[in-house]
Amino acid sequence: MYELVQVSEKCYYINCPAKIGVYVADKDNVYLVDSGNDKEAGRKVRQILDKNGWHLMAILNTHSNADHIGGNRYLQGQTGCKVYSGGIETAFTKYPILEPSFLYGGYPCKDLRHKFLMAQGSDVTDFSDAGFPKEIDVIPLAGHFFDMVGFRMPDGVVFLADCISSRETLDKYAISFIYDVGAYLETLDKVEQMEATIFVPAHAEASVDIKELICYNRDKVHEVAERILSICKEPICFERILQEVFKGYGLSMNFEQYVLVGSTVRSYLSWLKDTGELAAMFEDNMLLWQRVC
Repeated sequence: MYELVQVSEKCYYINCPAKIGVYVADKDNVYLVDSGNDKEAGRKVRQILDKNGWHLMAILNTHSNADHIGGNRYLQGQTGCKVYSGGIETAFTKYPILEPSFLYGGYPCKDLRHKFLMAQGSDVTDFSDAGFPKEIDVIPLAGHFFDMVGFRMPDGVVFLADCISSRETLDKYAISFIYDVGAYLETLDKVEQMEATIFVPAHAEASVDIKELICYNRDKVHEVAERILSICKEPICFERILQEVFKGYGLSMNFEQYVLVGSTVRSYLSWLKDTGELAAMFEDNMLLWQRVC
């Protein structure tokens, strides 16, 4: 863990739970793609940078989930580097309480206010800033989170953030977190048409060809959608839908899984309603969902 893996002349990734990209701009200066899940991850990254004699110019955040921005505060405090982000992700990176609040739908209890769902805040600069490295292309990858992006480096390496998960992850957890299902599927179509020297997803193996894995991720989305539709044959409330999803996939519920899977299921319900496959109704002061025959 935290092994530095070279994938091209100028690009590496640090092998950890959410892969951290390294772009070597010149022999002395580097940019990171994300920063790991906490202060300890930041320390390990700093050790790797120091060992190689690299000065950290900036962290390029793909999105604001805690496992991608958790090392920001430490590294920024140690090196004075900039942290770049964009759109809604900027607000979540500056004010990390927004993540558990969004997931829960209200003020999060202590069980949700921890490093896995709430990083420490950092100072953020927008991608549009004149200091952002012009040779790096920012690639919009909406769907998994609000304004998630990837990065294409000058030598053709593409860091894909969380737009695809490994087969092992999908088989184990069944439901990957998705904020906007429709946008997520569009992103899969977009990435499927891309070419790169090598693709580096945060939660799957780096590979020259990711088309098969994209298809697997897409099939899982449609599988989850069909399961939800089958649960909604008769009018049913959200909590019962969530219970049936957990039972059907053999998942165990705790606070973290409740908000992560629960938020994702709500996103599926919205998507299925917007596409005309689900109807929503209010009966006896309760929101119910039912499949449209």
